[in-house]
Amino acid sequence: MFAAYAARIDPHEPLNGLELGERPEPDVPPGWTTVNVKAASLNHHDLWSLRGVGLGEESLPMILGCDAAGVDADGNEVVLHSVIGQTGHGVGPREPRSILTEKYQGTFAERVAVPQWNVLPKPKELSFAEAACLPTAWLTAYRMLFTNAGVRPGDSVLVQGAGGGVATAAIVLGAAAGLRVFATSRDKAKRARAEELGAEAAFESGARLPQRVDAVIETVGAATWSHSVKSLKPGGTLVISGATSGPNPPAAELNRVFFLELKIVGSTMGDKDELAGLLSFCAAKGVRPIIDSTLPLDRAPEGFAKMAAGDLFGKVVLTV
Repeated sequence: MFAAYAARIDPHEPLNGLELGERPEPDVPPGWTTVNVKAASLNHHDLWSLRGVGLGEESLPMILGCDAAGVDADGNEVVLHSVIGQTGHGVGPREPRSILTEKYQGTFAERVAVPQWNVLPKPKELSFAEAACLPTAWLTAYRMLFTNAGVRPGDSVLVQGAGGGVATAAIVLGAAAGLRVFATSRDKAKRARAEELGAEAAFESGARLPQRVDAVIETVGAATWSHSVKSLKPGGTLVISGATSGPNPPAAELNRVFFLELKIVGSTMGDKDELAGLLSFCAAKGVRPIIDSTLPLDRAPEGFAKMAAGDLFGKVVLTV
């Protein structure tokens, strides 16, 4: 079957390790099923894999891709939850959880095998491309907002780095849930787009906000950390799920953290129940993922290049 896969690890030029070509059909252990992929979306996780983060040379070649929607062996339209072994389903009870492509072959292929437990019905209201955007970036944003930030309608939220997959999702989901959403970006066009998607206002990175907020959604890391901490109300919550600009901020702002009793919460992906809730929310409220571009699988390198350059707003989707 045709696939896009990591053939080599290159920490400095990750796209050098991406190849297209034929790969073996997936193994299907007991309790697993095969899904014919219709659409799959790119995540920064795929770039990090090509750099060797979470993926070792001993696992190569590895088909990339965490997210997908498609048709299962019984003809059902489905969405995949990409965390394998979250509760032991489909793997040994002592096996630690992993995301597709860390141990098991991914979704940038004509077919992928996953535990039956990891398959959810695709709402008829969502296209395959839309559904394929949800299981990583959008699920991460959903968990950050509604599980870990604990915000309620009317609360205020700052989303750093408008334009990234998680940040875009947080803006759309937050606005749909009745939150007051502020966003930041270095790019004027991305600030305007954030406001079109429901942000009450968008500002230059680091700019003073009109008010302090109840929660901050942080995926940028070092470049925005100080601004995130300074933007919180006393008792506010900073939820972080990534650090695309680096993990070591020049100032940790510890005095402000303890004096204002701020909460800092790490957040990674989400569970199957949260994905089911996200799918239901999108179907019921008319919320749709923002798709930057759609490319056939054989043009995957173009999508990777766009993501690596930051030249996108929303998700890149590969169709099979």
